[in-house]
Amino acid sequence: MIDKVYLCAICNIESGTCSEDCKFCTQSVKYQADIQRYKHKSIEDIIKEAKIAKENQAVGYCLVTAGAGLTDKKLEFVCKTAHAVKKAVPDINIIACNGIASVEQLKELKSAGVDNYNHNIETSKEFYPSICTTHDWDSRFQTCLNIKEVGLQLCTGGIFGMGESEQDRISMLKSIKELNPISVPINFFHPNDALPLTKNTLSVEEAFNLIKLTRDTLGDEVMLMIAGGREITFKEKQYDIFNYGANSIVIGNYLTTNGKTASTDLENLKKLNITIAQDCNN
Repeated sequence: MIDKVYLCAICNIESGTCSEDCKFCTQSVKYQADIQRYKHKSIEDIIKEAKIAKENQAVGYCLVTAGAGLTDKKLEFVCKTAHAVKKAVPDINIIACNGIASVEQLKELKSAGVDNYNHNIETSKEFYPSICTTHDWDSRFQTCLNIKEVGLQLCTGGIFGMGESEQDRISMLKSIKELNPISVPINFFHPNDALPLTKNTLSVEEAFNLIKLTRDTLGDEVMLMIAGGREITFKEKQYDIFNYGANSIVIGNYLTTNGKTASTDLENLKKLNITIAQDCNN
């Protein structure tokens, strides 16, 4: 088991407004999932959540918007929000997760105080057309290249349990390795009755082995985060993920699903004698 973990918190600053058809995502308006939908969360509330995240020892705070990518108005809102959060909580790492982005847009985010950009490639290039038809995998990969070009730190990962083959999993991990990110969020598909994907057939042991495969493929330097689906996939064994190579988790709620309370995670990490990292570099 690892002896140190990095904690991250997610803030859904624009929810359920996406017109894309990603079959795994409840934020798409096409599937009418029963979730909260709003255009903009108030910056005051976002700052409050950032302060709570920092109190719960999160080193990263992710500003997430629904949609394929950044419009001019969305970019302005994210920049304004990032600047305000950075001013209020200067010692937290700000991560933006706003979809497909150009070099010029990413430069603006960096100037506003964003440290990292998260854009998951989700799955293999070969399998991607099976889960999304409204944009292509190449645009996601190119965004990751753009992120690195402007000097932002790259977070990119994917989802297991969407019906992909073993070869698809290997292909995705090879693509992630090629991008050489600082952090890799791994999600396990969380089924919802409204979605075209109706189930996740992965067993707990298969999920553990996929964490190990990810670590073995990407090496020891990367921050390997287990994000969405942790609770439903691993249940009472969820802290065993640290035996298979994970060294980071999301605390609190996810985008449209609830996670464990941060206090529960902190209490269990303490029982396991796992140190919580105080910044992204220690």
